[in-house]
Amino acid sequence: MKTKSILSDADVSKILAAAKQCANDNKWAVTIAVCDDGGHLLGLLRLDDAAPISAHIAPSKANTSALGRRESKIYEEVINNGRTAFLSAPVLHGMLEGGVPIIVDGQVIGAVGVSGVKSDEDVQIAKAGIAALGLN
Repeated sequence: MKTKSILSDADVSKILAAAKQCANDNKWAVTIAVCDDGGHLLGLLRLDDAAPISAHIAPSKANTSALGRRESKIYEEVINNGRTAFLSAPVLHGMLEGGVPIIVDGQVIGAVGVSGVKSDEDVQIAKAGIAALGLN
């Protein structure tokens, strides 16, 4: 039998606080979502002036990253490189850069999705949130 870490509510709070700090430091209006390894939403924070649609996109990016066990950017690249049939993949709706998995001891235990600014900036915010866990 395998065992693995899971995200606690304190972990989710740390992630959201650090990601929010990164966004605020850069004056980026975004939505930040944290989900577990099954893609279930554990926490959501929509910052002031973030577009309403970002509250749908961020959780979708996190969900896609968690279920796929990789950054959501990979799926965007597959589609952009011509495999448009991948758009019909079941369950995955956030196939855009900005979803980053949370990995502990080689196991994906969740993901962070961010939406509201440039894709690489979304990733920067997500990674700042994950860094708050001190995993490395």
